[in-house]
Amino acid sequence: MALDSQSLTPAQRYALVLVDLAVGFTDPRRSPLASSCDEVVEANRQLLAAFRRRGWPVFFTTVAYQEATQARVFREKLPVLNVLEAGTELVEIDSRLEPRRDEPVIVKHWASAFFGTDLAEQIRRAGADGVMVTGLTTSGCVRATAVDALQHDFRVLVPEEATGDRDAPAHSANLRDLNIKYADVRSLEECLALLD
Repeated sequence: MALDSQSLTPAQRYALVLVDLAVGFTDPRRSPLASSCDEVVEANRQLLAAFRRRGWPVFFTTVAYQEATQARVFREKLPVLNVLEAGTELVEIDSRLEPRRDEPVIVKHWASAFFGTDLAEQIRRAGADGVMVTGLTTSGCVRATAVDALQHDFRVLVPEEATGDRDAPAHSANLRDLNIKYADVRSLEECLALLD
């Protein structure tokens, strides 16, 4: 039986949260976590330019570990995460999406950009009541971040073409589920139109 899901009222001001668009996830030649995702990077480049023109807040995230105790159970489950060592190239944001000096890069240890960070407070201080969640991967950190954004009472929008996953069926299934329960999944074109 289908749930009675409604579209959210658009936010007055969105923050863009670019999840894990770091080399470790965007360059399959250098990292086992990465996939070919040039189209996702390009969609994010377009959104980033639109947010900058509008003067709305932008936040990047990356996963980086300095100590064995950080997210130890998560890393036990997915040992490949251990390649994301702090200070290495893999945790740097992809140069095609170079953050500006006033665009924070949130370092996280778990899937959600909100868990164990002050991202929610930073978004509120920036005057945003909504969040556009983009990045990699849809079934993991994008999903966790979108769900947590809703749980912080933000209006959540997910631009479909600005997300990606190594697993195409998981990508589609998670976007569908997010759209039913936690966010509005919309086309890149629709999201860009909100910023014009």
